[in-house]
Amino acid sequence: MSDAHHEVLSVIPPARIAQLVEQVGVAKVRLRFDQMLMLAILAGAFIALGAMFFSVVVTGSEMGFGPTRFLGGMAFSVGLILVVVGGAELFTGNALIVLAWADGRVSLGELLRNWCIVYVGNFIGACGLALLVHWSGIHALAGGGVGETVASIALAKADLPPFDAFIRGVLCNVLVCLAVWLCFAARTVPGKVFAIIFPISAFVAAGLEHSVANMYFLPLAMLDGVDSISLVDILRNLVPVTLGNILGGSVLVAFVYWVVYLRKQ
Repeated sequence: MSDAHHEVLSVIPPARIAQLVEQVGVAKVRLRFDQMLMLAILAGAFIALGAMFFSVVVTGSEMGFGPTRFLGGMAFSVGLILVVVGGAELFTGNALIVLAWADGRVSLGELLRNWCIVYVGNFIGACGLALLVHWSGIHALAGGGVGETVASIALAKADLPPFDAFIRGVLCNVLVCLAVWLCFAARTVPGKVFAIIFPISAFVAAGLEHSVANMYFLPLAMLDGVDSISLVDILRNLVPVTLGNILGGSVLVAFVYWVVYLRKQ
C-alpha cells in the first residue's frame, strides 16, 4: 500500500486537528455579518429538525428508558450532521473558537461578535422551525402523542433548577464540541456522520441541556398551548444552560486542547 493511499485511509491526528480547529475558528470570525447570520439561522433550524425527529421517534416507544433514549439520540444527531456536513454556524460548536483566541489568532472582540450574532441567528432559526412545526400539525401524530412528548420535555426543562441546568449545559457541550472535534479527524462524510452519532446520542440519552435545542422545545410548547410555560421560563432555562454550554465547550474542550497541543513552551 502506498504512503498516499495510507494517508487517505488514516484519521487526522489530534495535534493536526488542533491546528485545523484554529484555522476554522479564524475563518469563522472573519465572515461577513450577513453570511454569519444566515448560516446561524440555518444551524438553529437544523438543530430544531433534529429535535423534531427526536420527538417523533421516542413517542410511543416500548423499548424501555435506555434504549429509547439512545434511539432518540441517534435521531437528534441529524441536527449536527446537517450543521457539519451541510455547513452552518452553531453557537455551541463555536465555543471551539476559544482555541484560536487562546493562541492569539483572533481577538476577544471578534470572538464575542461571532458568539452574539450566531446565538441570535440560532434563536431565530430554532423559533422559526418551531412555528413551522406548529403549523404543520405534527403534534397531532400518534393521536396527539407527539404533542404530549414535546409538552413533557418542555415542562421538564422549565422546572429544572438553575444550577442543574448549568451543570447539564456544561456536560452537554463537552460532548457536542468533542463530536465536532472528532469530525475533523474524519476524511469522509460517512466518517464525520459516525463521529457525530455517539457523542450526541450520549448527551441526549443522559438528558443534558443544549441551548439551541431548548430554543426549539420551549417556544414550540408555548405555541402548542402549554399554558404553564412562559417567556420567563424560557429565559430561566436558557441563561444557565447557555453559560454552561460556554464553559463546557470553551474551557473543558478548546482551552484544554490548546494547552496540550498549541501552547508555546
